[in-house]
Amino acid sequence: MKHLIAAFVLAAAAHGGQPEPTSALKPLEYFAGSWIGEEAASFGKGQGEREYRFILQGRYLISQNTSRFPPQGGRAAEVHEDWTVFSYDAARKAFVVRQFNSEGFVNTLVMEPGSVVPRKMRFVGESSENAPKGTEVVLEFEVVNDGEFAERFEVRFPGQSEPIEIRNRWRRVQR
Repeated sequence: MKHLIAAFVLAAAAHGGQPEPTSALKPLEYFAGSWIGEEAASFGKGQGEREYRFILQGRYLISQNTSRFPPQGGRAAEVHEDWTVFSYDAARKAFVVRQFNSEGFVNTLVMEPGSVVPRKMRFVGESSENAPKGTEVVLEFEVVNDGEFAERFEVRFPGQSEPIEIRNRWRRVQR
């Protein structure tokens, strides 16, 4: 699947860069560009790099993320990668997020009613491929200002008393 998404990004670059977003995705234009982040997870602190770009004639917003967590608290160093694709489901009148994670999970999350795009968005898991049945996933974004946003990701596996939580603070590097 990573190869397919990489092909989408390469195809967009070959056609003169990032296309203009469709009217449905225009509200997500805030995120387009490069970001660096400070990450705080229930298992330690790390650094992240992320790029958002519109692809496929502006119908999707894709991000490529790499997070690095150094050895800490008895844990080995960890590198996490994910590709996240935002789309708009006209029938539901909601944004949908599909995350492809280096751990092998593919999460599909749907924006909750009441979210204010892009200022404060909350996505709740609809399915999590390759995760145990009953896995719960939440993804939240909150714009702090034109050059900074906060993100919270939470996953709770069945039988787990506390969720795994990652809080990120992203700063814009380039538009």
